[in-house]
Amino acid sequence: MAATHIDTGFPPVTDEALQQRFQPIFDRIREGAVVREQSRELAFEAVGWLREAGFLSLRIPQAHGGGGATLPQVFRLLTALGEADSNLPQIVRAHFAFVEGRLNALDEVDRERWYERIVNGAMFGAAMAERNAATETTVTLTRRDDHWTLNGDKYYSTGTIYANWIVAAARDGEQRVSLAVPADAPGVTVVDDWDGFGQRLTGSGTTRFRDVQLGDDQVIRRFEAGQRPSDSYITAFYQAFHLAALAGIANAVLRDGIDFVHAKTRTFGVPGQSSPREDPLVQRVVGRLSSLAFSANAIVDQVARAMQAVHEKRVAGTAETADFTAVDIQAFQGQQISIEQVLAAATLLFEVGGASAVSETRRLDRHWRNARTLASHNPAIQRERAIGDYLLNGKSPDAAWNEAFNKPSEAASEAEAEADAEAGSTAADGETTPGAIVVADERDAA
Repeated sequence: MAATHIDTGFPPVTDEALQQRFQPIFDRIREGAVVREQSRELAFEAVGWLREAGFLSLRIPQAHGGGGATLPQVFRLLTALGEADSNLPQIVRAHFAFVEGRLNALDEVDRERWYERIVNGAMFGAAMAERNAATETTVTLTRRDDHWTLNGDKYYSTGTIYANWIVAAARDGEQRVSLAVPADAPGVTVVDDWDGFGQRLTGSGTTRFRDVQLGDDQVIRRFEAGQRPSDSYITAFYQAFHLAALAGIANAVLRDGIDFVHAKTRTFGVPGQSSPREDPLVQRVVGRLSSLAFSANAIVDQVARAMQAVHEKRVAGTAETADFTAVDIQAFQGQQISIEQVLAAATLLFEVGGASAVSETRRLDRHWRNARTLASHNPAIQRERAIGDYLLNGKSPDAAWNEAFNKPSEAASEAEAEADAEAGSTAADGETTPGAIVVADERDAA
């Protein structure tokens, strides 16, 4: 499915120009990836390089000073960034979702206001998820005189520690609200207490709001609890970020496998010096790693092209509910395959060498740990069921969720658990275990 160019009066940006602009930055990020992993050094410098190069405004139209990149172009770049360091696509995930929300917003004045900030380097993180004993949003927005006051705690706040603005979900009485909160506002505290064994540098910890004062212009939108619009591709968009990070990991596994073999001069069971690159078994392993990486990249590109087609239909006013459902299903299908294949690749990598492959100096285990963490975000088993329900019964994931959410008791709990699996652009936004419950739908951020 080829993406067509939307006529904006500017020449379309080319893949070659984007690669020339950003690949040197990705290479710099890659150079420090192992050291950052070993020392748990947050990637402030790497994020700064991306910000300075205009990476965060890639989707902003050229007429507004942005890059004007298509979704396939953006996700190819995100995959390359994920190959350099898979933490980085996740760090900017909430930011790009906020931008995509503005691209699809109806209010031109509001859209341009945020465009200007983003082009000038503003970055957005998210504070959507909570860790409570029950599935609910407890962060509150309260009117006091001429301003709003925000109070409560969020967790899995991926990217927020690097951000200038925080997109937060709260409740005002019975309504849900989506807010844009300055990260340096009095009363805002961001804590790096994410303790996952993978994706360690995403800053996905706690965000606290204590009597944070907000103006009316910082309330992005209001909606009723349980509302889930069917005219958005943002669920697929969020999932595509994980798919791009996974594809980046697959590419890094292949790269590291090749580099490891090239450097070796002996083979298990072969006396004296030998050339592992000539070993048919090693060749087979590398061939398999290459095929798995190819598959992961193809999935990202297919989903990105599908989203681009729906975006263009939406701009043209011809998009239908079935179009949004179809792209969600494609993203879910891609998730099923990519997770299994990238995890397999991250394990198979160690078959190219012996004990030296497990050296802490190489940290090759980070590929599996990061892939496994990404795979845990939006549980694939729930998405697999949603695909089956759609194909067997014609029920879209949105329709099934809305139907279950508005039923009492166990059905509602199940629906909210599924919403939790999509929450908040977080480092563990599929966590559904007791004590690690998240409640805000990803659409809240957009």
